[in-house]
Amino acid sequence: QVQLVESGGGLVQAGGSLSLSCAASVRTFDNYFMGWFRQTPGKEREFVAAISRRGGLQYYGEAVKGRFTISRDNAKNTVYLTMNSLKPEDTAVYSCAARLDPYGQSVSTPVQYQAMDYWGKGTLVTVSS
Repeated sequence: QVQLVESGGGLVQAGGSLSLSCAASVRTFDNYFMGWFRQTPGKEREFVAAISRRGGLQYYGEAVKGRFTISRDNAKNTVYLTMNSLKPEDTAVYSCAARLDPYGQSVSTPVQYQAMDYWGKGTLVTVSS
């Protein structure tokens, strides 16, 4: 069982920056494909970003390309999401997700949330205008 705990959410003004972290409790973190998704009330969960097991490949949703950066530190079992040039429409609960991927499967974007195996509880990001 993989436990994921997000941190770093909060209130930020439009144009500002915020960084999220997701700590994973798992022995073989580098066997997991990791992703960030977000959701607002009444809307379906939206793909934000994902990263391959070793961190060499990153994938982004169209709404965040060029503004958000995903990274990971396998020594710390942690994945990060750095968010710049935030907009009010980025306001959402951001959740970290993991998928066991020991063989490095090919990825198509947008990554579907149904393809992920484990989820954190999420952290709220609010962007004020």
